[in-house]
Amino acid sequence: MHTVDRLDDPVDLTNCDREPIHILGTIQPFGVLVSLDAESRVRRASANLGDFATLSAEDALGREAEEIFDAGALVALRERMQLLRGGDAVERLFGVKLFDRRTAYDVAVHFSGEEFVVEAEPASSNAAEAGNLMRTFTGRLRQAETTQSFLREAARQVKSLTGFDRVMVYRFDESGSGEVVAEALSPGIDSFYGLHYPASDIPAQARRLYLRNIFRVIADVTAQPVPLLSAESARGTALDQSIGLLRAVSPIHVEYLRNMGVGASLSISIIVEGRLWGLFACHHYGPRLPNLGMRTTAELFGQLFSFMLESRLRSETSEYELRARRASDRIMATVAQNPSLLNDPAWLGEVTFELIPADGVAVFLEGDVSLSGLTPTIEQCGEILDYLNAEAAGNVVATDSIASLVPAARVHADIAAGMLAIPLSRAPRNHIVLFRAEQLRTVRWAGNPEKSVEHGPNGDRLTPRKSFEAWTRLVQGTSLPFTKAERQVAETLRNGMLEVLLRLADDAALERERAHDRQEVLIAELNHRVRNILSLIRGLISQTERSSATIEQFVFNLDGRVQALARAHDQVTRDHWGPASLIELLDVEASAYLDERREALVMKGPDMLVEPVAFTALALVFHELMTNAAKYGALSGEHTGTVLISWRRDAEGDLLLDWVESGGPPVAPPTRRGFGSVIIETSIPHDLGGEASIEYRRHGFEGHFRIPARHVIGTGGTPAAERPRPAPPQPDAAPLKGLKVLLAEDNMIIALDAESHLFDLGAADVLVAPTTEEALALVEQAAPDFAALDYNLGDTTSLPVAERLRERGIPFAFMTGLGDTLEIEGFDDVPMVQKPYSASQIAAAAARALAAAGAGDGKR
Repeated sequence: MHTVDRLDDPVDLTNCDREPIHILGTIQPFGVLVSLDAESRVRRASANLGDFATLSAEDALGREAEEIFDAGALVALRERMQLLRGGDAVERLFGVKLFDRRTAYDVAVHFSGEEFVVEAEPASSNAAEAGNLMRTFTGRLRQAETTQSFLREAARQVKSLTGFDRVMVYRFDESGSGEVVAEALSPGIDSFYGLHYPASDIPAQARRLYLRNIFRVIADVTAQPVPLLSAESARGTALDQSIGLLRAVSPIHVEYLRNMGVGASLSISIIVEGRLWGLFACHHYGPRLPNLGMRTTAELFGQLFSFMLESRLRSETSEYELRARRASDRIMATVAQNPSLLNDPAWLGEVTFELIPADGVAVFLEGDVSLSGLTPTIEQCGEILDYLNAEAAGNVVATDSIASLVPAARVHADIAAGMLAIPLSRAPRNHIVLFRAEQLRTVRWAGNPEKSVEHGPNGDRLTPRKSFEAWTRLVQGTSLPFTKAERQVAETLRNGMLEVLLRLADDAALERERAHDRQEVLIAELNHRVRNILSLIRGLISQTERSSATIEQFVFNLDGRVQALARAHDQVTRDHWGPASLIELLDVEASAYLDERREALVMKGPDMLVEPVAFTALALVFHELMTNAAKYGALSGEHTGTVLISWRRDAEGDLLLDWVESGGPPVAPPTRRGFGSVIIETSIPHDLGGEASIEYRRHGFEGHFRIPARHVIGTGGTPAAERPRPAPPQPDAAPLKGLKVLLAEDNMIIALDAESHLFDLGAADVLVAPTTEEALALVEQAAPDFAALDYNLGDTTSLPVAERLRERGIPFAFMTGLGDTLEIEGFDDVPMVQKPYSASQIAAAAARALAAAGAGDGKR
């Protein structure tokens, strides 16, 4: 065992028949320390001190303890021993008569390795008031509204509790340097508030000790510590006194305090989230030792204060992070709805300002730089971007001194000293960089920080600083630091934006896949349609040839039928139109197949106005029905069959339509179900929610359809049976007689056809240009009297030609295959000829253009 007596010289253990071995350490001379070797079983269990509770206290404190302690005290010590848990656990007893029945002691017990350590000092007043004091102190702390007032109130409470002349709240920054952030003083005591201390003032090993032993006291810096001796039975290893109450401190620290003029000191560790946040540092200008009960209360206050400070800091951080997260969520939702905002530097900078306070922002986006507020120049920002791409790609970077990372940044430290950079992409290139301007401030160091350590006999770390006069310096080139919470918000914003970018990339990939699938279907359907159209035109040519007596009649009839087919196509593909006539739809579809056999189509029913969606679906169905009837049914070949189309509305307002063919060749169900059959059978049920049934009867095909009432507005005009057949159009006059005409058309076959029409209309000369450039050259060189311009010429349009013709006063007309949807701004008065066009259409457009130009006689 090791033992010394309170305030006496080191005890000579020869009276126990044991020779002193050597000094193992020292204690402060106001208490008694006894260290007892445990039994061998206990030594084996020392790696897990919790196992002590399973051992007999009599085994742990055996004959040696009985020689030292009073029997009643020994029972109390054994009880406390069983309560110890954890490596640095300490139990305390108050008013215990350790050695005899006369003197009472306040006792602290703990394990040190394999030894049971008992520390005692003369008993003082009862510690029962600790609970009331804690209730009063914590109640006052809760009333503090700000963190600064909370720290100031805590300093006052510790001063009231300990009676020390000066109590400081000392906070460490991320570099390890400290600052006095709150203080409570006795009258006449100098203030240390606002002073800074370099990190070397409290070495790393001392900081680790402050985490293990949160309460330390030096009662008298002038007192001589008492050596700790080792008995013969000891193993010769030094006793670890890290968590002891009586442990003397380094003579270097004592000299440090003497240089400050301090007579006694006390410190309470402030631990936040497992890290040393700071200290309550207490100074007294004379010896002072609060009793163990009061020190225990102060230690408890320090622990409660640490919990309250941690809770307050977490609450402030959580409140800020919650506000920022909500704002971030709103931003991400906005971006998800409008991804183009990610390409808007001004918007990105503005929303980032909303989350993290700053003086300026630079947004680097796909090689472009957008600046707002106080920022470096674009060239200086480029140097910062080079650093971010090379050294910190993909990571949030926060610093209060850009110059420490990019030396060239010193030149703009006055307007942009600190930065927080948020990457916007996985690859280095896109960043949002927030800038904070220089914050000029005076830092009062307690002694020159550059001379805080001097080389001495104990090494360059242990020699204390000799001067504590305030050393003032002006700090330049740094900004207000970005807090941990702000850095976390930046990381949240970065992750959110990356998540949105990844989701948008996934959506884009999915959409590309869907577009590819749609394109494949479209190509297949287009191929089907083109083949059908080619077959139809071939059939039209064949049937028209057999029914035409002369070449002129053949051309006229074929042209009319092709025009009817084009009009039907426009009705199907038009984007915007109002309710349309059912009878007109049927007439348009029928006109491509019927001429003098108009009577073969019989329509019965009142005219109905059909909504555009239903109109499109019905146009597709009727087109297929009419095609099949002309190819295989009642309207095919030399047969004299008829098609009866009748319709009516039922009690629910639904439109019931019947298609009945008769008099044609015998029909049978097709051996292969083609695309046309699919449209007939499924378009109305699928698109309109109606019904469709078809029957292949021997006398002819029949189809029966139900269109829901919501697609039908009502009666739209004269019943079908009473509608007169319109007279065929009369040939137009030749409005281009003797004129020079410019034809701009990039398709050779269409150009040849149009050229023939223009000559038929009387043109004396037709100048053909396949490109915009050639057309412009002909306008200047040949000066045409009239121009027919295909709107789309190769990869461009003919608008430059139109503008030049208008400048020169030459009348012209547009020719297009885009249908009625084409609107050309600034050329609303120009006639438009729809492809495929006829001579009559060109004639009408030319007459209108020439009349508007004042050429009433057909010439300029």
